[in-house]
Amino acid sequence: MKQSERWPALPLAEWKDTYATLHMWTQIVGKVRLALTPPINHWWGTALYVTSRGLTTSAIPYEKGCFEIHFDFIAHSLEITTSGGEVRAFRLIPRTVAEFYAEFMAALHSLGIDVSVWTMPVEVPRPVRFTLDEGHSAYDSEYAHRFWRVLVRADNVFREFRSRFIGKCSPVHFFWGSFDLCVTRFSGRPAPPREGADFIQREAYSHEVISCGFWPGNGGFGAPAFYCYGAPVPPGLGERPVHPGAWDGKLGEFILRYDEVREAVSPAQAVLDFLESTYSAAADCARWDRAALDRPMAVAPCDAPK
Repeated sequence: MKQSERWPALPLAEWKDTYATLHMWTQIVGKVRLALTPPINHWWGTALYVTSRGLTTSAIPYEKGCFEIHFDFIAHSLEITTSGGEVRAFRLIPRTVAEFYAEFMAALHSLGIDVSVWTMPVEVPRPVRFTLDEGHSAYDSEYAHRFWRVLVRADNVFREFRSRFIGKCSPVHFFWGSFDLCVTRFSGRPAPPREGADFIQREAYSHEVISCGFWPGNGGFGAPAFYCYGAPVPPGLGERPVHPGAWDGKLGEFILRYDEVREAVSPAQAVLDFLESTYSAAADCARWDRAALDRPMAVAPCDAPK
């Protein structure tokens, strides 16, 4: 398989409407996980995970056992399975957010999963309640499939990057609020309170972090890109050289364009180099105890040159 096929093109202009609809659909599913899963530090109990076919909630507890919700971007379906062997599924096709919400909640209730969620989307401008959202209805199956394929590639590299750290570290997970895949390392030190932070940010950034991730489209950048930031931002971080990628002063983060990754001899190695160089810059600026936290490894990504 050619590199361009392994890391498919994902121009935001071509799938922005599908992107916006998927964002709302994943929020609906994610809010069910949020409502029923015991809270875990830094909101880790709310995220989704990349699978060999799409995105999953993983097992969610309920009165009769557990259930799982899975977006399948190969068959283009949403499937709900329970520990009792029951299954409900419906096709992912162009439909409004309101229609998706109604069918999804009806499927849950038919399984005896009685849950209610706050129907207002989060982390988006001009939110519209799921029950009233008739504006988002696009679903281009080709671009939904490409989006998932990029997540698979990014997830593989992020897992390799995560394995090189022995301090506290998040899973590699997909946050449905910000609609990005990420992995976050912690210094082990508490962080000073963030001025103007809401309760979500206070919990997410209660401790010093260096977070790396992938935005499939927006994320404040307006195009698919990998990112890395430190919180709180250590002094002098933007002056540190990294390769590949560069500092974005407006965002206060390091950015590596996805299109630049696709053009690399080894896209996976380019992403891994970006993660390593930006982490090193942020950890050194923040004076992390790297001797106690880092674990060098010599495992190459799956598509690195042999």
